[in-house]
Amino acid sequence: MPTLAAMNTTTPTLATPGDPHPGQFKRRVLLAVSGLSPQIVTETIYALAANPTEPFVPTEVHLITTREGAQRAELSLLSEDLGWFHKLCADYHLPGITFNRKHIHIMRDANERGMDDIRSIADNRAAADFITQKVREFSADPDCALHVSIAGGRKTMGFYLGYALSLYGRPQDRLSHVLVSEPFENSIDFFYPTPYSRVLQTRDGKLADTAMAEITLAEIPFVSLRHGLPVKLLSGHASFGETVAAAQAALAAPELILNLARRSIRAGGHSIDLPPAELALLSVFARRAKEGLPALPAPPKEASDLNWARRYLQEYRACHHALADMDATERALKNGMDGDYFSQRKTKLEKRLKAALGPAARHYCIDDGGTRPRNYRLTLPAESVKFETDAVTNMPHGEEKK
Repeated sequence: MPTLAAMNTTTPTLATPGDPHPGQFKRRVLLAVSGLSPQIVTETIYALAANPTEPFVPTEVHLITTREGAQRAELSLLSEDLGWFHKLCADYHLPGITFNRKHIHIMRDANERGMDDIRSIADNRAAADFITQKVREFSADPDCALHVSIAGGRKTMGFYLGYALSLYGRPQDRLSHVLVSEPFENSIDFFYPTPYSRVLQTRDGKLADTAMAEITLAEIPFVSLRHGLPVKLLSGHASFGETVAAAQAALAAPELILNLARRSIRAGGHSIDLPPAELALLSVFARRAKEGLPALPAPPKEASDLNWARRYLQEYRACHHALADMDATERALKNGMDGDYFSQRKTKLEKRLKAALGPAARHYCIDDGGTRPRNYRLTLPAESVKFETDAVTNMPHGEEKK
């Protein structure tokens, strides 16, 4: 196995787009979970630095654990008496790894109290939210490569940490666990293979030299669902459940339900309120998709189109709103709708959909066909479009069918 010191002679550089090698990133974070075995931290750092194909020396280490786990980590890894983290860095000349008490994160329950264990449904939910938030925070930094280890802690903690990385992970992020050779696995006195002889007593009473230990890094492939999450979930404080629901909605078959009377739609599993001006335009194309009608050209830029004004106002009237707004819109379109009016409503509609749905909005935005001359439509199949209000659904559309 290559020596750890040899792994660290290269100065890390900031990765460029298209080059997701984690070891080249300026900020490199190891995030792990542990229960009563803080050895997972030193074992994982050793395995990452000694990886012959993709060495990764963290610039900072963060640990998610319980109250007792935090105490054990501080005493065994950071104290003056034991300090196995500091010994590892000194033994293998690992430069500039920041790991201190502030980097040991105690999970909080629903009442913001430090957790001793995960014992209830509420604790499970709180642990999931806490772990998800930490992954979200680190993955929000584009200059950071995140390595997640699920080798420690309760199985529940490891599952949530791995799942959170699947939700938020990027090309430069990695997921792994470590395998420790016998008889050192589960030994309370083993922390990493030492570069010198160190004899310890194993759980079965035998003696073993830590210099002979082997640690294997087992990388776990994961499917990133990040591209399907709305922007507000990538940078906000959504719960684990909300984030999973958003990812499921992005993967589900698209369905659009319009309720003009309530001025709202349901798309991608989300209820979205829309102003009548944008909802009416969406309704024009939704109804055409539902009825199997062809794509439409936009109104001319420098001329007014009476047919466009009629079809738009027909939907606009179905959206219940102030009479003054109705009068103002009818006056504005008295002589027809021009291209600027169409483009403004279309742009505002797309912004609202993208803010609410993220990349999943593409299913519900008005498509221009991609080639000239532009012809606009919703790409949804007829069976994916529904109108909730019977009075609206049964509106005559003879003009559209001519």
